Amino acid sequence: MKLSGRILWLTEDPALLAGQLAGDDLDLGAATPLHFAVNTDAMISGAACTLGYTGEILGPYFLENFQDTVRKDTIKDGGFQVIVGGDAYGSGSSREVAVVAHQGAGVELVIARSFQRIFQENMVYSGLPFTTDFGVIDRLRAGEAVDLPAFAEQLPPFFKAVAQRGGLLRYGSLLLAGAIEPSYAVDPPKRPQNCVEKIIAMRAWAGPGRPVGINAVSPGDQVLCEAGFRGVHEYTGGMVMALYAQEWGDAPIHNPDLVAAFEDHFVLLDQQTVPLRVKNQRLAPARQLTQEMVEACERSGIRLHGPGRPYPAGVCHRIVVEDYAMPGTIIVLTDSHTPTAGVLNAFAFGVGSTAMAFALRTGMIPVTVPKTVRVLVEGDGRGLVSPKDLILHLIGDPYFRDEQWRESPTDTCVIQLGGPGLDQWNVDELSVLTNMTVEGGLMTGIVEPCAPLREFLSARRGAALDIESTFVYPDPDAAYVRTIAIDLAEVPLTVATPGDSRNRRPLDQVTGTPIHNVVIASCTGGSLADLRAAAEILRGRELSPGVRLTVTPSSAEVSRAAEEEGLLGLFRELGGVVTPPGCGSCIGNGPGIPLDGETTASTTNRNFDRRMGAPGPVYLVSPAVAAASAITGELTDPRALTPARAQR
Repeated sequence: MKLSGRILWLTEDPALLAGQLAGDDLDLGAATPLHFAVNTDAMISGAACTLGYTGEILGPYFLENFQDTVRKDTIKDGGFQVIVGGDAYGSGSSREVAVVAHQGAGVELVIARSFQRIFQENMVYSGLPFTTDFGVIDRLRAGEAVDLPAFAEQLPPFFKAVAQRGGLLRYGSLLLAGAIEPSYAVDPPKRPQNCVEKIIAMRAWAGPGRPVGINAVSPGDQVLCEAGFRGVHEYTGGMVMALYAQEWGDAPIHNPDLVAAFEDHFVLLDQQTVPLRVKNQRLAPARQLTQEMVEACERSGIRLHGPGRPYPAGVCHRIVVEDYAMPGTIIVLTDSHTPTAGVLNAFAFGVGSTAMAFALRTGMIPVTVPKTVRVLVEGDGRGLVSPKDLILHLIGDPYFRDEQWRESPTDTCVIQLGGPGLDQWNVDELSVLTNMTVEGGLMTGIVEPCAPLREFLSARRGAALDIESTFVYPDPDAAYVRTIAIDLAEVPLTVATPGDSRNRRPLDQVTGTPIHNVVIASCTGGSLADLRAAAEILRGRELSPGVRLTVTPSSAEVSRAAEEEGLLGLFRELGGVVTPPGCGSCIGNGPGIPLDGETTASTTNRNFDRRMGAPGPVYLVSPAVAAASAITGELTDPRALTPARAQR
């Protein structure tokens, strides 16, 4: 590639960005303050994602509203050939359409200080060249023809092999034909391993005709692994099956009993309190994407969850925990919050559409073996410090926020959670910890075997399961890049301030911030435990005048139980909007979308600009803090509330 177009620097300074859009070509260098964590919602919004998944459709919307400066068609029409970003480029969703939007806007090369794991994989599998070498900019400016395929030669062996064979799906066809051997050693010496390493090793493909499993893996290795449960939803299902059909036609899916599709992201768009502008913009194309997924499921024999569908409705991640996840297995969905299922001692992570199409046909998934940080939780939360407080406190720590664990561009990292402090919470509550690891730039989280897992699995899977034999324990002398002991007595009630989930602040530093919109919902904040925690604060009190409250149970099962316990009735009596199960509020597809001038307190997991479907600051909080804030109309410590009046 020779530089025939322009370079766009995604700077922290909106004025510099606006100048470039107006025609200025900046002569900047690697020391330029570049925007931290340009996220996939900024690259392509949830609204634009409903329109389709091709470059032609998405290109005009690339970076629309970024820094409140970019408009539709600005990048595409501006002739920008190279994008330059800062650290953690590609944070957020697993949506492969974020890469497609780059390509549709005419971008041929992405340069950034570091890339997030899913986005980087999607670039490899979609064929978008990228590098962390800022020296390439000087070479391009000097008129040099830069060899883009050479960037693939610098990648780890599996990524390199995929690029050399024309992409992941073509690689999959060769694998199925027996023409591929592993790109990694299949007889490494044994070594002490942590939970994730053990699961990867025992599920690693050893080559054609050989049993699955190898002795050991080490951080940085890239291996193919046997996938267990696999899933898609409406945003991704059509794209996954279109990619599948392009490569394999109507060939059967591998082990379809461990595959499901979920109608959960769009099911609340038609609710009464969703703003009309949102319905007009999103509802019709969302229904089209849903229909694509439904038809693909019917053709391929994939079970379908959703309202009125053969299987129960709810957010995919909650249902996977309720019905599908098993210890020691590898779980993948086309959604970044797949780590939720890591709560059950599984290796669960999000992937893009190409990787999922590969997994559906081959039964395998590529894995870059992550580094592991062990977090040992100790002490008593006193019924006050919640898992939401703990995970916001963790991912906002500079060690995770600044990715101090990273040594190379393709490094990944997970958190392995253990310690006696976990026993005070149930699986609903613990799943918040694994769910939000991805918000800290991590691949996933996994919980070591503990009492809450035993109780949950005994109740949910016990009749057909020898629970103890399924658990994966770390070896006593396993290696970790860091071990962190956390005493819950030292963890403050914590919030994430607007813009990024890693923007941690102790609650007492932002107490008093006016709140107008309270949302208790999502795969992170809509479990039965979450609804109980909120109801405990709200019972006997009233909402502050002018505060809107939206409550969305995360599954049909949660909704039934909350109704039976009187929780949903309590929320309704207070004037709250209680919706059917779904995940719409989190991504601007349901009730709870901020209105003009509103500030939101939400139990969801992501607070990127406009993520919830409209401008307006969003604070991420625990269910108890959300409820207390709904009562006072400002961010509030539940301990500061006066005693509740007796129930009538």
